[in-house]
Parts: sequence; structure tokens; C-alpha cells
Amino acid sequence: VTVLWRGKPVWVLRRTEELLATLDQVTDRLRDPNSEQPQQPAYCQNETRSIKPEVLVMISLCTHLGCVPEYRPDPEPSGLLEAAGFFCPCHGSAYDMAGRVYQGVPAPLNMPVPPHHYVGDSVVRIGEDPQSAESA
Repeated sequence: VTVLWRGKPVWVLRRTEELLATLDQVTDRLRDPNSEQPQQPAYCQNETRSIKPEVLVMISLCTHLGCVPEYRPDPEPSGLLEAAGFFCPCHGSAYDMAGRVYQGVPAPLNMPVPPHHYVGDSVVRIGEDPQSAESA
């Protein structure tokens, strides 16, 4: 599903076990596989870049010039995406299923993960981190 937060599109995407398994397959081709750049809250600085591994909450803008990448669920062995991921049609940047950017593309950073937390099993609140929510 796509929602707007601060005027930016945010994807809330449920990833299957099959899609999660692709994350290990491309690590050596990623620019920042460990998400060391501050493009996500500390609680999402992990392989899945999420609180719940199966749910990705991510600002869906390419970090090159801000185009909206396309979801590509099928691998493209002859192209950049050896596994499912996201491809920016504007200038050719590619990201894996955690929004981590591939090496050798124009985008310099992983796609951002906004602050968010769960207020129920299936309800996520975007724009508020868990620590501030607990104190509110």
C-alpha cells in the first residue's frame, strides 16, 4: 500500500519468506549492505531495515533525484536486479527488497525508512518513533 507522509509517498509492503530470502543473495553487490548511513531509525538498522521482518515501511523515492522506483518482483539476471527489488526508471538506480542501493548506480544512498511504530498487530503509525510514542 502507498500512503503519503509529509508529502512523500511511503510504501508499506508485506514481504514473503521467499522475498526475505533474497536479501542474503545480493549483499556483496550493495553499496551500504549494513545500512551504516543514517537513512533509517536505529531500530531499523538491520538486514531487513524493519521492525517486523515481513513488513517494510519505506519512503519510496530514489535517493538520486527523487523519482519513484518501480517494484520488480521478478529477478532480471541479465540486468541489475538478480533478485526481486526496486528499479528507478529515470536514471537506472536499483535497490533490493530492503531498499538497499546497489553499487554502480547513480543513487548514493539506501532509500529512507521513516520513523514508525506499531499500535496494533496490523496498524503502523508513520512519523513517530517508538520512544516518543511510549512517553506520550
